[in-house]
Amino acid sequence: MYKVEIRRPRLEDIEELNEFFRLVIKDTFAREGLSELVEEIEHEIEEKNTILKGDLESNGKNHYFLIALERNRIVGSIAYGPSNELINRCTEGAYKNIFEIGTVFVHPDYQRKGIGNILLNSIFFTLHHKGVEEFCLDSGYKNAQKIWKKKFGEPNYLLKDYWVRVVII
Repeated sequence: MYKVEIRRPRLEDIEELNEFFRLVIKDTFAREGLSELVEEIEHEIEEKNTILKGDLESNGKNHYFLIALERNRIVGSIAYGPSNELINRCTEGAYKNIFEIGTVFVHPDYQRKGIGNILLNSIFFTLHHKGVEEFCLDSGYKNAQKIWKKKFGEPNYLLKDYWVRVVII
């Protein structure tokens, strides 16, 4: 297991985080066999950058990021915020007032080394400290879905064939 520092992102991290999101999202789509979905890849990257910008501008009020660094290099990220539109629409608002954990990304060279678990435990601690006892997840990535199922069991909601996207909550 790597020795990593977990902390909030800073303004000076934006450029590196933007590159990190691009790398991890492109790699994830490739591993999922979805490299041809160029528009969706770009949308996903832009969405993460927008959420990060909102976090930094609001000091974590709407979305709250944590990053993992190993030797001052960003190797992971995680965030929580309001449940997204897809979750709210597909659950008919059942999770509208529940935080969503997302942007759980680990650099391809650092995957399967415990960094994702460290990030999850850090965000769980943060949420617990705020008095939050429930959260939801959304992932269209099959590899991520396997991890979530292993950690949390079967999903409460499942969308089949939604852009090869399945919601796990």
